Amino acid sequence: MPRPRCERCQRPLDHCLCPLIPRLDSRTRVVVLQHPSESSHALNTARLAALGLVNAELRVGEVFDDLPALLDTSGYRATLLFPGEQAQPLVAYGSCDDRPLLLIVPDGTWRKARKLLYLNPLLEALPRVTLEAVAASRYRLRKAPEPGALSTLEAVVQALNILEQPTCFDALLQPFEALIEGQIRAMGSATFERNHGDGER
Repeated sequence: MPRPRCERCQRPLDHCLCPLIPRLDSRTRVVVLQHPSESSHALNTARLAALGLVNAELRVGEVFDDLPALLDTSGYRATLLFPGEQAQPLVAYGSCDDRPLLLIVPDGTWRKARKLLYLNPLLEALPRVTLEAVAASRYRLRKAPEPGALSTLEAVVQALNILEQPTCFDALLQPFEALIEGQIRAMGSATFERNHGDGER
């Protein structure tokens, strides 16, 4: 019999993360486009980002037919948070900025994220932004595919911390940390150290 789940955070009721999820305001509008293969993942950090930010939403799919209307949101400059040769490092909003960013964030493995861009040419055509200096990931349950790789939630937090400094969005990471710690406890410390440990804590 399946365990009852919280309708909001999708975690089992006895491991509900909702009390830890903040509700933070941001000038930046964040839209996470999630590949369907990620939506049922136990460590769905994109959902935590969308729940923790007032000015954010999570959309699940491969082809987003309403992209033209979404990207035409008045008052924002649409950009894609994704690496690439033309990607510009994010910088803090200055006094001359008249419009904050509409930050589009693909969520999925690198291969699935690139597929989202391929299937939605409007995304491919957006100006790209990236994180210049990336803090180490706290995502200790997945081996990073390459140095500097972050979970979707961590990427969003670091992006907002740059854009809207001195405002800090680290509170969004609190349920993420609890989720990671809960998974480690469930597997047992010995199993975690054997499969994911690097000799440091």
